[in-house]
Amino acid sequence: MADQKQRGMTAIRMALAAGGVVVLSVSVVFLLAPDWAQYLWPWEMSRLSRIFIASILAASAIPVIWAGLTDEIAAVASGSIDLSVMYALMAIYLLVLGAEAPNVGATLLGVASVAFAVGLAMLFIWSERIPFRDRRPMPRPVFLSFWVFASVLTVVGTLLALGVPNIFPWPLARDTSAMYGFIYLGAAAYFVYGIARPVWGNAKGQLLGFLAYDVVLIPPFLLHFSTVRPEMRMSLIVYTTVLFVSAVIAIHYLFLNSATRLRMSLSAQPVRAE
Repeated sequence: MADQKQRGMTAIRMALAAGGVVVLSVSVVFLLAPDWAQYLWPWEMSRLSRIFIASILAASAIPVIWAGLTDEIAAVASGSIDLSVMYALMAIYLLVLGAEAPNVGATLLGVASVAFAVGLAMLFIWSERIPFRDRRPMPRPVFLSFWVFASVLTVVGTLLALGVPNIFPWPLARDTSAMYGFIYLGAAAYFVYGIARPVWGNAKGQLLGFLAYDVVLIPPFLLHFSTVRPEMRMSLIVYTTVLFVSAVIAIHYLFLNSATRLRMSLSAQPVRAE
């Protein structure tokens, strides 16, 4: 029975890692193949919008790959609640949009979003019951930064969902602004779950995801300073500052701090608080 359970968990780990690689591949498509990317997003995209979507996909993929490789399956809960909230909000918006137009494409996307939201909610319920292997407490600065991230993402996500202009440092169509707002509100739930489960095994995946997001966005954002519209410059300054601060926090605790530095381990032995 124990061997059968172990084989089952190994299969789940492999599936997670493989799924993460698929999502990461789609991220690369958005970065390098604009013609193909257009088929994967229902609205027109600027170059920066493609890069932004690529950053979100990378931020989703890297923690899942890490969880699969290191057997920290419990960390999947934070990502699943993030995406479940995001898809639930998208579903409501798309179904209302499809009913008002009427718009068959929006309705179909809304139905698909409902299915994704339900499936991911079920994944959250399943994974949330799994104990974390690394149960050391989250470092205090990381815990406080999660409060800041959750608060900022909630405010910015709400403003984007409401269509407030100049929140992003490039122009967004109304529907695109709403979708990005839902992405941010889902990400806020991601960090709220980190606050609710403040163990290092939970925080590692979240910091890895944020770092992937930072790495993809920082270079194009720096280049964008030469072309940004004057009324959007402050947004670009604030956004870029947040990217650098979050990257510094992630790099310090994931790679430099001796107490929390990432160590790849494929064993199933738990890591307890000292």
